[in-house]
Amino acid sequence: MAKQRISYVPLEKMDAEMRREMERCRREGTPRPESSAIRAHVPAAFWFFAKSWNDLFRNGVLDHAVKELCRLYVSRSVQCEYCGNQRSVKATSSGALIEDQVLDLLNFEKSTRYNHRQKAALSYAEAIVWRLETDDAFWDRLHRHFTEPELVELGCMIGLTLGQQSWLRLLNIEHHQVLPGTSASMAPGYEDARKLAETKAMADYWAKSQPAAPASSIPSPACEGG
Repeated sequence: MAKQRISYVPLEKMDAEMRREMERCRREGTPRPESSAIRAHVPAAFWFFAKSWNDLFRNGVLDHAVKELCRLYVSRSVQCEYCGNQRSVKATSSGALIEDQVLDLLNFEKSTRYNHRQKAALSYAEAIVWRLETDDAFWDRLHRHFTEPELVELGCMIGLTLGQQSWLRLLNIEHHQVLPGTSASMAPGYEDARKLAETKAMADYWAKSQPAAPASSIPSPACEGG
């Protein structure tokens, strides 16, 4: 494994409130303990992300599974393996997200795995991640499926996770290194250190292929499927 670029802050150097949040990360994931232990070097950064993620991602006005799809779209686009190998327990336990849906994220417009609303949300993520130009048709499509508060929350959540994942992918951190022994929020095949290593060694491991930027700009709403 490549050299880790920023160290983890030991739990004994955190205050009681931060340690309680780290225990929640161990039990529930979102976020997992390793990324939180990195941000703990600066308590303001630790709490900025923990509170923002709780308010914008785990809770909020928009249904959680749509936000989880967009989070995973970001993971596939920027190739943040640390984040891409996680799944929201809230989304998977409710049955709102199935693992097959993750396979077509970078080809969502042509996929039959998503409904109109999910595709509209993913087009929003695509435009943000790849800095695509948008037009009236793009926004008409979004407004058909989402309220303005939902669009604000989703846009802020996508921006937050895009920034964090673009940063975390550089740090060479890995799961099961801080507060190990829990599979909370881990994707199938990554539940412990042994399974994680085996899955990442497979020839078809998702991060071994480079994501391609969208071939066109904003797709026509007439192409919606699913």
